Amino acid sequence: MSRPIRVTPERLLAAAAHEFAAHGFAGARVDRIAARAKANKAMVYYHFGGKRDMYRTLLRQLFDRLSASLEEIGRSNGTPTTQLRQAIAALAGFIETETYFPAVMLREIAEGGTHLDAKTLTSLGAVPAAIAGIIARGIATGEFRPVHPAAAYFSIVAPLPVFKATAPIRSVLGRRKHAPVPTLSMDEFVAHAQDVAARMLQVGSGQ
Repeated sequence: MSRPIRVTPERLLAAAAHEFAAHGFAGARVDRIAARAKANKAMVYYHFGGKRDMYRTLLRQLFDRLSASLEEIGRSNGTPTTQLRQAIAALAGFIETETYFPAVMLREIAEGGTHLDAKTLTSLGAVPAAIAGIIARGIATGEFRPVHPAAAYFSIVAPLPVFKATAPIRSVLGRRKHAPVPTLSMDEFVAHAQDVAARMLQVGSGQ
């Protein structure tokens, strides 16, 4: 006789990630999350209290893992340029691993962040803060020119989830006889983003 599946919070969150990516917060349904996790709805309410808390927990865990990775890079012995290149690669790797993340975030951005509470926003804020820390050290050492941290963050980071989220559209366009958008892999895009960031921040550029 097979043992019953142990319904853990992690198992429920994994199921919830797919539901939120596909339907957004408003369209997500607890019964579908429970069905994907092979659990009953009562387990969702037992572990999280409801859909909103589950959503916020999922996002906080994602932001906390990502910011911890970026902060570790910022504490390394590499130069700010090296750290920034590593941070861009880490962001891309995170997006590739957590495949639902771009869709969830773009939906939340489109809805104005209305489902984020103070605790979740704190976790979110740690991500740009980690990137800003690397840039600030580069400015302090004279390796980077003075730039606004928010402008640098959105110039460097924002294109990554957008690139990943548009993969299905680019795939369709790429199959056309006269493709308007040449095929581009994530690795190629990451290398491009790293080079653009380096040129944007180098001393003497934009002055």
